[in-house]
Amino acid sequence: MNLLLVAINAKYIHSNLAVYSLKAYAKEYQEHIALSEYTINHRLEYILQQIYKQKPDVIFFSCYIWNFRYVQELITELHKLLPGVSIWAGGPEVSYEPEIFLKNNPGVSGVILGEGEETFRELCRHYLENENVSEQKEIPGLVVQKEGGGWIRTGRREPLSMDALPFCYEHLEDFKNRIIYYETSRGCPFSCSYCLSSIEKGLRFRSCSMVKKELQFFLEHQAPQVKFVDRTFNCSHVHAMEIWRYIKEHDNGVTNFHFEISADLLTEEEISLIASMRPGLIQLEIGVQSTYAPTIQEIHRTMDIKRVEETVKELQQGENVHLHLDLIAGLPKENFASFAESFRQVYGWKPQQLQLGFLKVLKGSFLYEHRKEYGLLYQEYPPYEVMSTSWLTYEEILSMKLVEEMLEVYYNSGQVEMTIKLLELTTDNPFELFLELGEFYEKEGWLAMSHSRIRRCEILLEFVKKRDLAHLELYQETLTFDLYYRENMKTRPPWAPDLAEYKEKTRTYCRKGKLSHLEPFWYDMEEMIQQKKLNNYPEKRAVREFYLFSYEERNPLTGQAKVRKVENVQDDT
Repeated sequence: MNLLLVAINAKYIHSNLAVYSLKAYAKEYQEHIALSEYTINHRLEYILQQIYKQKPDVIFFSCYIWNFRYVQELITELHKLLPGVSIWAGGPEVSYEPEIFLKNNPGVSGVILGEGEETFRELCRHYLENENVSEQKEIPGLVVQKEGGGWIRTGRREPLSMDALPFCYEHLEDFKNRIIYYETSRGCPFSCSYCLSSIEKGLRFRSCSMVKKELQFFLEHQAPQVKFVDRTFNCSHVHAMEIWRYIKEHDNGVTNFHFEISADLLTEEEISLIASMRPGLIQLEIGVQSTYAPTIQEIHRTMDIKRVEETVKELQQGENVHLHLDLIAGLPKENFASFAESFRQVYGWKPQQLQLGFLKVLKGSFLYEHRKEYGLLYQEYPPYEVMSTSWLTYEEILSMKLVEEMLEVYYNSGQVEMTIKLLELTTDNPFELFLELGEFYEKEGWLAMSHSRIRRCEILLEFVKKRDLAHLELYQETLTFDLYYRENMKTRPPWAPDLAEYKEKTRTYCRKGKLSHLEPFWYDMEEMIQQKKLNNYPEKRAVREFYLFSYEERNPLTGQAKVRKVENVQDDT
């Protein structure tokens, strides 16, 4: 008998920890269990064909908001093609309101609720050792279709000890060029009303002795990135410190570790340890979500916003940690103006990335249960994204969408860092800046188009002509700088000066060919690099000065080239 676990990921670089954990836990049945991963970019027909060709006897789907519609379509077609095959579903998209899912998908045998490792293993035993269908009803953690209609819940499944979970990455070659997801705890100490983690009561940790052994495996194999999926990694000071110390002491100079943390819980001891790490060894994701006090209170979030700001600034002083901060638009009590203020505050902290996300009204969450109370109008189908609230109109949400898109293109990409610093001088709130830029794109019909990097810069110069024409020459220089900051451009920017007259200087200083580039500037770029935020416009120099971009040496946090001003070399033409 063949049992098939199916995961459909959002991108190729992602992997599905859940299905690998299920397979590894049912170790005694390994020879009967196959695992197939696809992405939402695959054609539905292709996935259908691949599953059919494997001739499975039982299929298990892992269901999330990004793949749920795909899964339901596949189930419908597979039930026609393989009518004798049992189909099961698990994951957050079916663990809440499973009866509705089963009603809408009669081809499904049942649902695995919540944490699935032990339930899956018992189902494997049922199919491989016992053909008595009624035995399913004795397996806790299921909702099963009844003959003749209706469903039966088989009882609550007790959570596992984290140490009982097997390590599922022995064959690391299967994850080449993909992100490795790893967990050392389950549960969350907080009760944020928009999050499913708040439903799971209790907090469990994997023993540090096991974690260290597994981290050493990743380090020895020089995995590029390990992303911890712990909901609040630093909720236990002892646990976090022991793991962070180990990572620092055994740093291989290659592997990067990603953690989601609560900034206001970080202690001075933890901050000091982080500051001593190799630049790029770890990156931290901090969910701020909002700085508006009534909203923070309404969503049952425990957060000292002043302490969050202080912690972010302390972490930045070491210049060794990539910081990713999150905001959520559409939360209760937050209107357009208060969200713009939340944006202004968090943007002002200058993280490497600021993600502007939109509330997703997830089945099972507190906000879902109180959706009418908050006037939540949201998409009927995944990802269940908010469209309006009692405090926000759909039109305002659309304006926020423009801000989100421009933020991704011009800030989070890190591709025009110097130029964005200049544009910030033209506004009191960057939210308005990105909104105006988005409206400019929309008016010109450029939103739905794919643009090259140089074209994005050309559009930005068109925007500058309307917003800050007096400093156009300066913007042209910062954009030239930004382009070469990231890569040795094959195509010369059309607004940049002709370098033909500087060939001798280039030959003198660019002895490594394409691994370096020499560029003249009228303005002091060195001074602009050193400032996180500009206080005023730099002055134009009497002569051009030259900067050497070295692509062999890059900033481990941003990937930007090392740049230095070439002393005693000036434009004497």
